[in-house]
Amino acid sequence: MLLGPFGPAGCYYGHLASGQLKILWRREPIEEAIRDDRHPDEVRALLSLTLEVREFAKTLGLTVDGQYTSYVNWPGDRIVTTLVRTRAGTLDAVPWRYPFLGQLPYRGYFDRERAEREAEQLLRDGRYDVCVSGVTAYSTLGWLDDPVTRPMLARGAPSLVETLLHELVHATAFLPGEADFNESAAQFIGQQAAIRFFEQEGLRSHAPSALTLPSADHVRNAIDDRRRIAEVQLAFRHELEALTGRPDREALRTAAEARTRETLAALPLAVLDARGVAERARLSDACLALRGTYIADLARHERVYLALQEELPRMIERLRLWADEERPPERFFDVSDLEADSGRH
Repeated sequence: MLLGPFGPAGCYYGHLASGQLKILWRREPIEEAIRDDRHPDEVRALLSLTLEVREFAKTLGLTVDGQYTSYVNWPGDRIVTTLVRTRAGTLDAVPWRYPFLGQLPYRGYFDRERAEREAEQLLRDGRYDVCVSGVTAYSTLGWLDDPVTRPMLARGAPSLVETLLHELVHATAFLPGEADFNESAAQFIGQQAAIRFFEQEGLRSHAPSALTLPSADHVRNAIDDRRRIAEVQLAFRHELEALTGRPDREALRTAAEARTRETLAALPLAVLDARGVAERARLSDACLALRGTYIADLARHERVYLALQEELPRMIERLRLWADEERPPERFFDVSDLEADSGRH
């Protein structure tokens, strides 16, 4: 998720600035937090892992700088609560416009109650569907040195590693106003990079005793599970798109959602519990809009990755070039030149 620099004065931006200042005020250097036995052993072990992720990210060509060199013992299960809105009966997010960032499909709040109040107000308006989600990490796109926070650690080592790499992609390359492209690129690269991180030889031999690291196969299988789930959710989204404007949309939607949950429950997942996934899946129109931002283009990124001979640093270099020159995202997915070069070799 992106949370960039704070622009004009105003109630919302004042709220963001206040929340960010609280984060900055509570930071402590990771090296000091690791030595501080007031923190639980697992927290200190995960902070040690963070330093390894930073070094690994550099080998891929990601911009690391001062990112994730500090720790904030932030309470609760999230740093930010995001709000996404869609017009009733549609699946496209109604965006907000931000200075420097352009349009984004979500709005972030450090104050959860504030986000929920705005969501309730939008629902009462009657013209919108909303999706409210907790977020454990965000990127300020390198404007500030983002810290590791307690909510980031709470979900364990695989999630921490992928989250750090995802957010470092945002700090490396960003196209203003292209949220779908930015988030799907960070999602794909973050996942592939996480698999590679856990494939490293010697990683487990020097891991702190308080930390049990999963195998690379386990991480890969979990990511494959999530992609299977994403494919089902995208199919449901496409099915709903075909119902736009129909007077019987809601009845047809209810039936389609029931079928989708049955499909999710029957998925042959290797790590995740398919039935639990089906029960917990958030399939409202606004939540599908948010999911689409992250997953709709994963298959297209896969094609680019394969055309680059699965060389992740080359993909990151290509992404940085697109951002630096502000090239159209659609051209990023045109791999005809890469495929031609591959054929000549």
